[in-house]
Amino acid sequence: MKDVTAAVIIKDDLILIARRGKNENLEGKWEFPGGKIEKDETPQQCLKREIQEELNIEIEVGDFLGESIYKYSNGEIRLLAYFSIIIEGEMKLSVHDKVKWVNIKEMDTFDFAPADVPLVKRLKESLM
Repeated sequence: MKDVTAAVIIKDDLILIARRGKNENLEGKWEFPGGKIEKDETPQQCLKREIQEELNIEIEVGDFLGESIYKYSNGEIRLLAYFSIIIEGEMKLSVHDKVKWVNIKEMDTFDFAPADVPLVKRLKESLM
């Protein structure tokens, strides 16, 4: 099982979601941005690195939201989600083709990656 992180970035009561780009795994699916934890890396260190690589921004990682375990055809992942805030930087996309700031009530209108779906539900429970 691979451990993967996700940043739930909130700003002005809006949540950042990102759509997987062309030729990426899960192309066209929406997700909380993040990535695979590398050897000797904490989930928080991973999130900071991945968000810098994927979105070109620096974040501060906060409280743990929850985890989701999902078995994809290419293997099982444990997705660990953390609330995060943007510290600095201007967003520039690398693996995503679109990002969007949405309110919690809009979340159900997006086609999320399967591993992210339980985290969307947990986020809605914690914010509504």
